[in-house]
Amino acid sequence: MRELHSSSVTGGVSAGSEEPAALAEPIAWQPTPEYIARSRLRRFMHRHGISDLDALIDRAAADPAWFWPAVIADLGLEFYRPWQQVLDLSRGLPWARWFVGAQYNYVHNALDKHAAGPQRDATALIWEGEDGTVRRYSFHELWQETNRAAHALRSLGVGRGDRVGIYLPMIPEAIIASLACSKIGAIFTPIFSGFGAPAVASRLQDAGALLLITADGYYRRGRLVEMKPVADAAAAQAGVARKLVVSHAGNAVPWEVKRDVWWDEAVSGQPGLYETERMDAEDPYMIIYTSGTTGRPKGALHVHAGFPLKAAQDLAHCFDLDQGDTLFWLTDMGWMMGPWAVAGGLSLGATLVAYDGAPDYPQPDRLWSLVERHRITVLGISPTAVRALMRAGDEWVERHDLSSLRLLGSTGEPWNPAPWRWYFEKIGRGRCPIINYSGGTEISGGILGCTVLRPLKPCAFNLPVPGMHVDVVDEEGRSVRGRVGELVLRGPWPGMTRGFWNDPQRYLETYWSRFPNMWVHGDWALVDRDGFWYILGRSDDTIKVAGKRIGPAEVESAVVAHPAVSEAAAIGAPHPVKGEAIVVFAVLKPGWLPGEALREEIKQCVAEHLGKPLAPDEVKFVRDLPRTRNAKILRRVIRGAYLGVGDLGDLSALENPAAVEEIRRAQ
Repeated sequence: MRELHSSSVTGGVSAGSEEPAALAEPIAWQPTPEYIARSRLRRFMHRHGISDLDALIDRAAADPAWFWPAVIADLGLEFYRPWQQVLDLSRGLPWARWFVGAQYNYVHNALDKHAAGPQRDATALIWEGEDGTVRRYSFHELWQETNRAAHALRSLGVGRGDRVGIYLPMIPEAIIASLACSKIGAIFTPIFSGFGAPAVASRLQDAGALLLITADGYYRRGRLVEMKPVADAAAAQAGVARKLVVSHAGNAVPWEVKRDVWWDEAVSGQPGLYETERMDAEDPYMIIYTSGTTGRPKGALHVHAGFPLKAAQDLAHCFDLDQGDTLFWLTDMGWMMGPWAVAGGLSLGATLVAYDGAPDYPQPDRLWSLVERHRITVLGISPTAVRALMRAGDEWVERHDLSSLRLLGSTGEPWNPAPWRWYFEKIGRGRCPIINYSGGTEISGGILGCTVLRPLKPCAFNLPVPGMHVDVVDEEGRSVRGRVGELVLRGPWPGMTRGFWNDPQRYLETYWSRFPNMWVHGDWALVDRDGFWYILGRSDDTIKVAGKRIGPAEVESAVVAHPAVSEAAAIGAPHPVKGEAIVVFAVLKPGWLPGEALREEIKQCVAEHLGKPLAPDEVKFVRDLPRTRNAKILRRVIRGAYLGVGDLGDLSALENPAAVEEIRRAQ
């Protein structure tokens, strides 16, 4: 295991210290009359006689039994049978139950009512493949396809409460399959399309899946990626009885006559009408897995009147999504933002754009051409994706008409100021607000977000998402402002996971064991003197130098301020004097060459931004950083690889495994 040796340092940002100077960015965007006038959150406040945004946040946190029924009415969500009790806390805060006694199926709101109403012929889904193929579905057409798929699932023996794995690329069938499962009352498990067989099998086995829906393959950067052999191995290992296979790439596949069924053969010819199953509001509809550093993945259990409701509310009140909008989020159904966009976007009657392909293929302007071609109004991508696309140059953006854009979204990790400003100025043309959004799979959406009713600062959030009782606390669980602390939730919300599938104790230990009746999310956060919120990175990623903690995002912001650096990741490495020393891995822009002089320049750049005591001990030059397909950098993997840890945990989500070996070899 590596250990660094150098002189002792002091300083840095610790939990409970004063706010970092690097966060003192000026206001970048002010609300305009046009944005205020069309704000769904403003209309909600007006409807309830609330003129002050802080008053709304406080009332929603203090009285969730008032707020969430008001949200349901505001969004026009329909229940089959009304609830007898809004919120039941008889089993304690971690096991809150919502809308007790109600009958509900989210597919009724996402499809059924639109297909039978004025939205019948409006576009519900636009899909584009990497090869340029485009498929469009109206709400009525998507409803019919979902009904046919529902009949097909029933013919394969799937019923209410059965678990179904969906291991598909981001194609229309992935969305249709998820809707069909929910329509018949089955529970679907979305699985990232890039996983290998062991990762797929572990999820199928943990969920107890009866059926796996997969595809022959898909293309990424023009190369065939075969899925069926992976699905076969995973299904055999997990004991899954049947597989429903979409013919997407057209490649030859191994076939098991007694276990495999083609999607088209099962679905085509089925009736276009299927009566949606009336579920209890608390009935599960999805188990979605998140990877931990050790142990098996955690299966977050979500219910019909939970995750879809939270997704729709966040999209309405933070992103102002409405009928007539076109939403695109660069994601996969295996990540939370896939089911989030489907459930929330369709429930609001918006058009959903799905893209299956690399964001910079065949050229670096693929996403910007997507925006222009489909007149996207709300665009969501991660900060890491923005940093990667910046490297191609502004000319790739400037050749496209992006005037349809109204709002920009981002999630996944903390921002650096320079990429935030590039996204704002080059993609949003300085007029589109960036709705920074942070939460998690177990949350069903956001904890912190933004609204167009308040000014925006780079990298910041301008409010807790309404309905979320959010706080920042010190090591004793006491509320703090102007200082770094743990991000926590002090109250329930409908989208909270109903525990981890088959592992309730792990759920309690993960979120509820640190402080009484407080969900500890695992993020360092800060509220500045102006009331802006910041996420400073995962608390378990935090670097502790001479007893002081600093978030890696702050170090990385200082590193990418050097003109040679396009991306960076900062970790802490063991040090005999300081406890930990900062090690930086830097990806250089084209035209720059690694060398000792440049290494010292980068260290000096960090020293100038954060002070000499926080200059990195080491700067390592690499060609890429380990990341997931949705562009999230895995610092735990970087740290483990650099330190020579044998078991790096679940690596199956990695987009670029070769980057791990490069980290191991870094000198």
